[in-house]
Amino acid sequence: MSAEPVNFSDIQGIVRFGYNALTEASFLLLKISDPAGARAWLMEAPVSTAEELSRPPVTALQVAFTCEGLHALGVAEELLTGFSAEFQSGMTGQESRSRRLGDIDANSPELWRWGRVGNVPHVLLMIYAQPGRLEGWTRTIQDAAWRAAFEVLDCLSTSNLGGKEPFGFKDGISQPTPDWGRQREVSGDELAYGNRLSLGEFLLGYPNEYGKYTDRPLVSPDAPLSSILPMAEDQPNKRDFGRNGTFLVFRQLQQDVRGFWRFIDKQTHSDPKARQNLAESMVGRRMDGTPLVPVGSPSIEGIDKKSVAQNQFTYDADSNGFLCPFGAHIRRANPRNADLPASDGLFARLGHTLGFGNADYRDDVIASTRFHRMIRRGREYGPKLTPEQAAGGDPDTAEHGIHFLCLAANILRQFEFVQNSWMMNTKFDALTEQSDPLLGNRAKIAGCPFSNTFSLSQQEGVRALVMDMPQFVTVRGGAYFFLPSISALRYLAGVNRQP
Repeated sequence: MSAEPVNFSDIQGIVRFGYNALTEASFLLLKISDPAGARAWLMEAPVSTAEELSRPPVTALQVAFTCEGLHALGVAEELLTGFSAEFQSGMTGQESRSRRLGDIDANSPELWRWGRVGNVPHVLLMIYAQPGRLEGWTRTIQDAAWRAAFEVLDCLSTSNLGGKEPFGFKDGISQPTPDWGRQREVSGDELAYGNRLSLGEFLLGYPNEYGKYTDRPLVSPDAPLSSILPMAEDQPNKRDFGRNGTFLVFRQLQQDVRGFWRFIDKQTHSDPKARQNLAESMVGRRMDGTPLVPVGSPSIEGIDKKSVAQNQFTYDADSNGFLCPFGAHIRRANPRNADLPASDGLFARLGHTLGFGNADYRDDVIASTRFHRMIRRGREYGPKLTPEQAAGGDPDTAEHGIHFLCLAANILRQFEFVQNSWMMNTKFDALTEQSDPLLGNRAKIAGCPFSNTFSLSQQEGVRALVMDMPQFVTVRGGAYFFLPSISALRYLAGVNRQP
């Protein structure tokens, strides 16, 4: 039996498109001041879908809610309990979660601009437009009914740095490819890294890489307004509130561009070439996006043709980390490994499964990548500052950073796992005493003498060690949002109304 085709008209467009051509954008963080007015606005909101259009759009609007926002909208508690525990408690709802995410010391939610306890927004509006159209499009959205229904907590502006993040590196290169055709057959033990992943990794209501359906709110078919929602594939006697929706993780990350380049400049004695080489080693790519490892082999299923030149690689050809350091940012964000090391024959595969015969002790120290991928949809903010300007002595009072947005069907297994185990953890890929060179908070850890180093393997002699690295990225806000389907938005618009 073939899988049901994906209904793109029921999916918010940001899941499928990055809206890169809509270079102007702003993110509005809202409180619901009038629930009935908010529901009325949602009924008519011009939310953009994932449908292919004959002409590229000139504007787009996307809407997402925190758990507090769904409460404020009047959603029944019975429905909310169907969401994951991490979404219900929120990004800052538990001290242990903040610790796991690295949100301590300078990153502590108590210091955040938004998202701390008592200041969690209800609604996120993501507004996109072609150059010169953002202001007019925003006024169109914010009509009289909208202004009566919502209170603006903050308006987060964005910048267009030409596809580069504030440190100066090309950004947004590596993205997973959702299996929109629903043709992927999940294997129990995959021996090769692939980029095409099951749709259920990114949208609720579909099988994920385990071949399972992620838990989400389901509704009785007899409940009022339930006919608006599609039937659940895994429970045909239920309507699926989550299907075609996903979770959106939003973190405002302020980048110390001047501190980053000045530190590296000092480490390299102001040698411009050495300065760039060290920065590229920390990232794992050249500033133009070219990876530090050889590109072109092996062939990776699911890599978009446009990005082959920068993504057709694994780290198999650099098993010693001589080209791309083991702790480089791109290795941590996406280790590009499979369930098991590639092997020939049934007995070799069985040996790997049982833990025997692995050629390299590192083969077993990183979890399989395919269970922890996310779609990134972030935008940078602040003016452009070149490495030369940043390393120089000219004053810079501007704020630079990234509004980090990622989409995932499982916040815990995808975002929180990567953030905790690969980014903040000082033990990664058999390394110790170092967290992610860009995102790490350098916090002291019991039993670990250092957490602020970065190592580079050398072909001759011991590894080179960069010491006393400061924190370059500071969290200024964040929250977990639910990005509903179009049908779920219409269902929410009808909450507390008579059928």
